[in-house]
Amino acid sequence: MTTQVVVVPAQGHDREHHPESGKRVPAVLSCLEAAGMWSMVSQREGVVATVEQVARVHRLKMIERVWEAVADGERNLDPDTYITNTSYEAALLAAGSCCALVDDVLMGAVTNGMALVRPPGHHAENGRSGGFCLFNNIAVAARHAQVAHGIKRVMILDFDVHHGNGTQDIFYDDASVLFISMHLYGRFFYPGTGRLQEKGRGKGEGYTINMPLPALVGDKGYEQLLTEVVEPKAEAFRPELILISAGYDAHWRDPLANGGLSLTGYSQMSQWLVTLANRLCDGKILFILEGGYLLDALAYGVLNSLYALLGQDKREDPLGKMPHREADISNLVRQMTQLHLIN
Repeated sequence: MTTQVVVVPAQGHDREHHPESGKRVPAVLSCLEAAGMWSMVSQREGVVATVEQVARVHRLKMIERVWEAVADGERNLDPDTYITNTSYEAALLAAGSCCALVDDVLMGAVTNGMALVRPPGHHAENGRSGGFCLFNNIAVAARHAQVAHGIKRVMILDFDVHHGNGTQDIFYDDASVLFISMHLYGRFFYPGTGRLQEKGRGKGEGYTINMPLPALVGDKGYEQLLTEVVEPKAEAFRPELILISAGYDAHWRDPLANGGLSLTGYSQMSQWLVTLANRLCDGKILFILEGGYLLDALAYGVLNSLYALLGQDKREDPLGKMPHREADISNLVRQMTQLHLIN
């Protein structure tokens, strides 16, 4: 099993004291270096996306808005989403590097991979950037797989603690992409979308699956979601490629949310997803970095996901399990199975 990593730290896209800062990827790289990971994986250079690639999932006016904002020296696209004079280039590099990783996997150069890229992408909608995200990296990569390689069915699973509203928006009426989002949901929790009843539109109806979770859902709950909802839907869909929006902010100590996952839970989920990919699509799976704002949880979360991609039954969890009682989601899982006709 050959695993490839592409790194786009985008340290020029940075704002001091902002959660999505230039400190995130270097923290991950330090952890990987200490673990000796670079002797186990291959690395590739980043690649800048073309406007044509990005325009497959975003309106040209939106792309132009980001470019103009950088050119004009604007510092915020919205209250959460900043830019600097290198942000447009960084966003193109992040999206293009994900496409390059797709190329290497689908052409058989490597088995699987991880894109450690910034800025993140899953909140960027067809016509609007937001939520720390400029362009939707995973959506650009999915469409690239279809256009450049003829892939007919792509599954995207988003385990970031925030709903992948941008990815949902882009593929909401598309039956060729199965989008599954596992996220914390609440009236005042960003972005406020991702209700159970949001399941696609037109030809895409049934190809969006939302898992709106209460606070403090931990390792047991995520395992239940994977085995009782994700597995049967994935088996019915038969993806040719699996892409993961890998956000490590559902960790119980992350400062921006109230999730309940441990690093052990993240490791088990990563192992499970790699096993699923091995069974359904010859191991063709890519993890693409999204959120994660406690640097230790982010770094060790990525490390454990890479162990899973390498086929190693190994994990590190210096932070331990959530000290609170885990929320019971059995009733929610029953609602999901009824709504999505899972036997």
